[in-house]
Amino acid sequence: MKQLLLDLSPAKPSLSNFVEGRNGEALQTLKDLASGRSQERMVYLWGEEGCGRTHLLQACSREAGPDARYVACVRDTRFDFDADFAAADDVENLDAEGQVSLFHFCNRIRERGGVLLASGSLPPSQLDLRPDLATRLAWGLVYQLHVLDDAEKREALERHAGMLGFELPHDVEDYMMHHVRRDLPTLVKMIDALDEYSRESKRPVTIPLLKEIMK
Repeated sequence: MKQLLLDLSPAKPSLSNFVEGRNGEALQTLKDLASGRSQERMVYLWGEEGCGRTHLLQACSREAGPDARYVACVRDTRFDFDADFAAADDVENLDAEGQVSLFHFCNRIRERGGVLLASGSLPPSQLDLRPDLATRLAWGLVYQLHVLDDAEKREALERHAGMLGFELPHDVEDYMMHHVRRDLPTLVKMIDALDEYSRESKRPVTIPLLKEIMK
């Protein structure tokens, strides 16, 4: 029973379960980075909320190996460590000292021949960052991530449901797309809730079941 519960737990972010949509080139670059096939040393991803930045940084860090570091930046984050692969998420959250810390980290990881993957809501030059840090973050490849359109979101939901072990009925999917917030993280959380409630209540995934969760 314990093993069954582990098998049924929600899948962790990975590069293979990311629905690429219009982000195919960026996704392939990250796959090459994580596998060591790329010569790139710095990649920066930007885009609006829900575009998948955090998913990709966490997935890439996990697949780059056990020594890779993922850092969710907050005001007092400090890059007082060394690594051959690091991912700095939401760099605009850093305070002044944190920006200095990341600037020096960029230099150190470049000298080591390592890889830095970073992200923000805007291109480096448009963020409220130290000019020297913005320049460092734009040294390598810069990709804008595009939010999925409705057809791509449906594909993502169907794939996520399949990973949890059930087929998402089309009528339930249609109801979700019209009555639930349409950002992908919210929709995926609803799929998780549907799966959990369906198993607990031993009932199939239907619109009435979905309505009960939404109350």
